[in-house]
Amino acid sequence: MSAQDRSHQRDVEPSLVSAEVGLRRSQLFRSECQRLIEEMDKACKHMQNDNNKRLDQRVTDITFQKKELEMKLGEVILDIDMLIALQSRVEKAIEAYKEPLRVTLLCLEERMKRPPSERVLDEVDRELQKEKEGMEGVMSLLQRVLEQITEQIRLNRSSKYHLEEDLTEKFEAKCIDDSCALMTTHSITDNLQESKKRNPALSNLIVTHDQWKNISDINITKAEQQMTSSLSLRTLVESVLEQTAADMQKQFQATRAAFQLNIQEIKSAKSQMEDKMSQVQSEIANQQRTREDLHVAITENEEFLTLAEARLGLRGQRPGKEQCYDTAQSHLLTDVQRLRAHISKLRKEVAQSQKQQRVLLECQRNLQENIDTKATSLYIDEVICTQHREPIVIHNF
Repeated sequence: MSAQDRSHQRDVEPSLVSAEVGLRRSQLFRSECQRLIEEMDKACKHMQNDNNKRLDQRVTDITFQKKELEMKLGEVILDIDMLIALQSRVEKAIEAYKEPLRVTLLCLEERMKRPPSERVLDEVDRELQKEKEGMEGVMSLLQRVLEQITEQIRLNRSSKYHLEEDLTEKFEAKCIDDSCALMTTHSITDNLQESKKRNPALSNLIVTHDQWKNISDINITKAEQQMTSSLSLRTLVESVLEQTAADMQKQFQATRAAFQLNIQEIKSAKSQMEDKMSQVQSEIANQQRTREDLHVAITENEEFLTLAEARLGLRGQRPGKEQCYDTAQSHLLTDVQRLRAHISKLRKEVAQSQKQQRVLLECQRNLQENIDTKATSLYIDEVICTQHREPIVIHNF
């Protein structure tokens, strides 16, 4: 080998070595890149599978919570409907007491129009007063109950609002996580860029899983508490409606019985006075006839007296020797005295008869006044009060 060839070989050898080194480094780099690509691809697939599992679990958790919320929301809505129906029943019950109370006040007012002698605080007045106070008390109680129901409806609607709000958020979250679970590298759109812009702000809103679960648990617990309160309130209101209706119906019966007894007593007293009135009127007529008979007797006795006095006068004209006090004269004088005494007695009886008649007429007037008074009281109790009270019936609404 010539010196020139040797020199050329020395020049070429470093280049070959350098090239060989470069090739090896490149091959090693490519191998490392391929290994890294494979590892990263495997890691990405593993992460994607893991994320899909976690998203599926998250969707399952949300679905479970959503079902719990929906079930509780349905119960709350049903409870609100029941409270609204109960509220309507209480309102009807309050309205139903207005007419009976008006009738009771009317009866009290009408009974004050009775004549003064009849205007006493009797059993009917006492029962009517109890009736009035009872109905006013019941209406006041039902009004307070109505306010409690209204407040409970408000609280239940508040629970309903929070449950619905939670459900809406759960629905949105489920839709988003469902979308995330279905999302692939090929389905990414421009929304990804928008979501990237929002991601930094989300860090402030992140809560733990327990905190997330507690939010729904708190809403459900509050709803259950309000439903428990609603149940207690409904039970109380049912009892109040039943008891008040029974109490007032019992009071109405007591008042009705008092009216019936009082009407019977008034009718009995009026009938007795009417019977007595007939007797008094008959006695007045008898007194009138007796007085007429007395006047006839007086007239007859006066005629006999006139006759006797005429005989005495005529006998006084006898001759002097014949003016003797004989038996005839004695009888005539005795008859005159007796007739005068009879007439005087008869006139006294006439005066006594007139006095008796005045007493009977006064008695008749008093009886008539009392009969009119009883008739007025009877009309008020039997016609005005009883007819107005007949439709009064309190039901358990």
